[in-house]
Amino acid sequence: MLSDIEIVSKAKKDPIEKIAGKLKIDKKYLIPYGQYIAKIDLSILDKIQDNKIGKYILVTAITPTPLGEGKTVTTIGLSMALNKLGKLTSTCIRQPSLGPVFGIKGGAAGGGYSQVLPMEDFNLNFTGDVHAVGLAHNLTAAFLDNSVFKGNILNINPDKIYWRRVVDVSDRFLRNVRIGLGTKEDGIPRDAGFDITVASEIMAILALSSGLQDLRQRIGRIVLADTFDGKPVTAQDLKVAGSTTALLKYAIKPNLIQTIENTPCFVHAGPFANIAHGNSSILADRIALAFSDYVVTEAGFGADCGAEKFFDIKCRESGLIPDAAVIVCSIRALKAHSGRFKIVAGMPLDTCLEKEDIKAIEEGICNLEKQIENVRVFGIPVVVAINRFSCDTDKEIEFVKKKAKEFGAYDCCVSEVWRNGSKGGIDLAEAIIKAANLPKKFNFLYPLDLPIKEKIKIIATSIYGAKDVEYADLAESKIKLFTERGWDKLPICMAKTHLSLSHDPNLKGRPKDFILPIRDIRASIGAGFLYPLCGKMQTMPGLPSHPVGENIDIDEKGNIIGLS
Repeated sequence: MLSDIEIVSKAKKDPIEKIAGKLKIDKKYLIPYGQYIAKIDLSILDKIQDNKIGKYILVTAITPTPLGEGKTVTTIGLSMALNKLGKLTSTCIRQPSLGPVFGIKGGAAGGGYSQVLPMEDFNLNFTGDVHAVGLAHNLTAAFLDNSVFKGNILNINPDKIYWRRVVDVSDRFLRNVRIGLGTKEDGIPRDAGFDITVASEIMAILALSSGLQDLRQRIGRIVLADTFDGKPVTAQDLKVAGSTTALLKYAIKPNLIQTIENTPCFVHAGPFANIAHGNSSILADRIALAFSDYVVTEAGFGADCGAEKFFDIKCRESGLIPDAAVIVCSIRALKAHSGRFKIVAGMPLDTCLEKEDIKAIEEGICNLEKQIENVRVFGIPVVVAINRFSCDTDKEIEFVKKKAKEFGAYDCCVSEVWRNGSKGGIDLAEAIIKAANLPKKFNFLYPLDLPIKEKIKIIATSIYGAKDVEYADLAESKIKLFTERGWDKLPICMAKTHLSLSHDPNLKGRPKDFILPIRDIRASIGAGFLYPLCGKMQTMPGLPSHPVGENIDIDEKGNIIGLS
């Protein structure tokens, strides 16, 4: 089997105007970035107001291993398979962060014969949207500190500055820093820190905004700090909201590329699901749905992370309701959830994971059971996709199929899109077509008028399986403050590890009777949610011992090599 980058180097790409033409999108709405990438001008929103929308399919997963379970591969492959069955289908995915691209996971363009093109551009700088978000975020931080330095006319309390800086690499050394050191002219010393760019509230806002003016209003509402007398200071108060929005004038426009089989793919925004809401933009979904029979999108990490936020945050904002969901699993991940094997990115797999072991699957399949429950609680039919590896046996596959249906899945299908492209996803596509036409009764997990603690407890107990929730003193004080300010009616965006249903990445399978610790709660008023920090969850990842970036290089012809 060729490497991912070798496969895409042999693929034939269509001009982006031809890809847009498949959706009947007029080229006047395209802003080309070379031959194979284009942004979509938002004037297209006026054209689509009366369009009938297509079927809306969400792809999520079981709790993943550090290697991932093939969710993006499945999202792309399912889209191509639906197209092969005569359903005009678009893919909607997020732009990857450079943190994991050079860190643990590598790129996020899919893999094998289920990828998006051009893969190198997609995984690296692309159209600059992530860089624009980082610049906009850090401009706001610079204005904030400068305001304090230049007389502090807004009466900002330096000990109550909430707005950290961002950079789009995984750099644990920047989590906690002290700024303003040096001479008096170098600033006022204070403790600060960095988050990864995709965790920025501005990235979350970009994904949830309905257009440029909505983006401007949301940025103006961002709370950056408190005054000495306990009042919030916003980006609008700082007079930086306009400049920040100006930097995002092009980033707000969704990007259009293609799959390896030349089907349309919209790429827009890139928030992490273990920190932010973890979904691509509402704008991209709306445009895709207006021109497609089916739209397949993905939510980050497992159903307890991105899918719950897709339903409770993104669907509330968009008003769009999914017709069906796919839960991706792999045999090796189900074995790992037995707790008997450890998977470490960059290290060789335990050879036992590649041998038939029904007992290990039986011990770990409780995670699949819980994630099926987590989607069905929203009233959405579920199809399980087994992302098949060459070492998986027929006996193991049949065992998982039987169990998935017992757990409440409408169907369970083998997906071999990585190896066979659209041909490897036909069974899955046919099952999704049937599931998307089933009756459904969509509902949110909680009403917004519940107190903050009640909403958190519902998520913790219903989705994670926690027994109860405990709060650190800082979290308690934030809940009191946010309630006094009237922010208690916002939805909750939990920040927790993606490697367990719980807050502890070492707890595999389906943990029970644990207490979920909340150490802090932060307010993203522009994005429109509160996000509690569970356990030791960090908003700036670190690099592994051997980052994937060690393999990336340029050959003598100037081609990128080693990217996967």
